Amino acid sequence: MRALLALALALGAIGAPGCGREGREVVIYTSVDQPFSEPVLRDFEAASGVRVRAVFDTEETKSTGVLNRLIAEAANPQADVFWSGDPVRPYLLIQRNLVEPYVSPEAGAIPAAFKDPEGRWGGLGARARVLLVNRSKLGERSAPSSIRDLGRPEWKGEGAIANPLFGTTTMHVAALAALWGDQELRAFLDGLRENGVRMASSNGEVRRLVAAGEVTLGLTDTDDAHEAAASGAPVEVVYPDQEPGGLGTLVMPTTVVWIRGSPHPEEAKALIDHLLSPQVEAYLAHHGAHMPLQPGVETPSGVRSAVEIRAMQVDYAQVAEAIERIQPWLRSWVGL
Repeated sequence: MRALLALALALGAIGAPGCGREGREVVIYTSVDQPFSEPVLRDFEAASGVRVRAVFDTEETKSTGVLNRLIAEAANPQADVFWSGDPVRPYLLIQRNLVEPYVSPEAGAIPAAFKDPEGRWGGLGARARVLLVNRSKLGERSAPSSIRDLGRPEWKGEGAIANPLFGTTTMHVAALAALWGDQELRAFLDGLRENGVRMASSNGEVRRLVAAGEVTLGLTDTDDAHEAAASGAPVEVVYPDQEPGGLGTLVMPTTVVWIRGSPHPEEAKALIDHLLSPQVEAYLAHHGAHMPLQPGVETPSGVRSAVEIRAMQVDYAQVAEAIERIQPWLRSWVGL
């Protein structure tokens, strides 16, 4: 088994001419951050001899640019594989019958919650929604243990969340809508406003506010929390709602789908097998602080495996539907 930590030694750039064997190639569209996804694709290319042509989302069109392109190309597919940065976008393709089912032999160890039983998508390297807490601001108090603590009087004026109209915060509130119902979600968000929770521009800004001590606690993603801890800031990471019978922590895997009518079907399946392998999960854990979904994958200090925590029991298809449904109300809540 090759060590993916040596990916930097792999030769050739993604899509470089002349690197394929007998003209074989595969086309992948991805919204996973390029610094993490590109070395994984380069490793597949070097090992298989299959030329990889990759289209990456830009920061400005994150998670929507390549998705819209896939939809626009439906009548004449150009891509073979879509590697999504979240588990919701694939359902927009599934709804349009743009996904070809494929049960990869590498998917056997992936927990059932993180793959589609029909083989329409498979999950790997995940992020989770966590509370980042400033220990200096916390003082002698007990750390918060639930997302509901953001709305409790003892934390009034001390919390922050990212704008729920964007990114993983949108997915988080949609997951709560799917589990609680829209009415309870609205009451929760109204309670955050009444409790003086600060609305930041992004999860990265939440990380900065907590690390700088401008707030005591903030809701963000594990990769941002890991970055704050690695910087030496006086922070700790709390996986919320872990008590028995509790809500659980929202886990958001990246996901891989095979595009219906793909031009290179055999190469597509080989690439999907590669992406769903434990080796790739290990690479993403060490280089992107992504949580492995499969048991037994080695992680660096500060990165936990998804099998070690109580994950929120959520249907990602319902989350996708909830995102569409709650958008008008969320815009009103934000003030747009």
